[in-house]
Amino acid sequence: MIELDGENLALEDAARVVFAGEPVRMGERARAQVARSAARVEEIVTAGVPVYGINTGFGALSTESIPGDHLRELQRNIILSHSVGVGDPLPEPAVRAMILFRINSFLKGASGIRPEPIEYLIDLLNAGIHPVVPAQGSVGSSGDLAPLAHLAAVLIGEGKATSDGSRFSGREALRRIGRRPLELGPKEGLALLNGTQYMTGVGFLVHHQGTRLLNAAVGAAALSLEGLRGFSAPFDPRLHAARPHPGQVRIAGLIRELTAGSVLLDSTDGDVQDAYSLRCIPQVLGPAWEALQYLRSKLEIEINSATDNPLLFPDGVVLSGGNFHGEVIGLGLETATLALAEVGSISERRTDRL
Repeated sequence: MIELDGENLALEDAARVVFAGEPVRMGERARAQVARSAARVEEIVTAGVPVYGINTGFGALSTESIPGDHLRELQRNIILSHSVGVGDPLPEPAVRAMILFRINSFLKGASGIRPEPIEYLIDLLNAGIHPVVPAQGSVGSSGDLAPLAHLAAVLIGEGKATSDGSRFSGREALRRIGRRPLELGPKEGLALLNGTQYMTGVGFLVHHQGTRLLNAAVGAAALSLEGLRGFSAPFDPRLHAARPHPGQVRIAGLIRELTAGSVLLDSTDGDVQDAYSLRCIPQVLGPAWEALQYLRSKLEIEINSATDNPLLFPDGVVLSGGNFHGEVIGLGLETATLALAEVGSISERRTDRL
């Protein structure tokens, strides 16, 4: 059982939840933070102070005041109106990551959401019931509105869900966890669909699978080096001390370890150096490792961040900003995917020589 608090979720813990089904629970301190934030929303509603997303319209309609007796309807409508994704459903690991990161983000206590919607998400995750989320439709620059709307739709008894290969209605998903359709409070619909958990969930999978791929690529590169009777000189630590990029140094060291004592290296007469696909293994796989490390560093921050808008703080202040913007994750993903493509390219060139 992993206790979530909005502050300390590690990627390794996330992997246990996403891939191994490790259950999660809400920490009591985090629950108190969430309750305080929700109470502040109620104070705003009672006072009639105009605050974006709580008692106003959205986007271009932000100057429109919403009467108190329509606030709950407003929150339901924003989920339904944004459930417009298209394409194939996301794989269940991606949806599990989305749910997990959405829970943890809310536990920062800055979203103005009650504990109850978070408990619904926890119950779905622990039961292995996953909302159907179409893979296409995210905006990114305005948060993952459409994917997160599909995630949230199940909480109000709408949309579809899957479990153990079967597909059923959102209402049936709630029945299976012993819940009734959630009646949303002020701001809760907006909070549920405004964030970066789709791109972060996909980014988590890219990092997890990309790291496994790179580890395999290093082993394959060492085997290819031996199979092609290559030279050990390109991996000499003195070469990499002369150009000490961390990834390059790391990969060269791993190749040295994997080929230590080999009788196949340096055993060819006549050649003076190897082809690029052997000689430049550290210079290609090294940047790929660095790209994955960069992505990891951004994911570690993002999965422990509040990414909706506006945010409410312990001193009662409500601030509108842009924490929903996905640039930081988008750039990390672009870099990582380009780097992994290069790993495939150099591997293909070695395969051609074998």
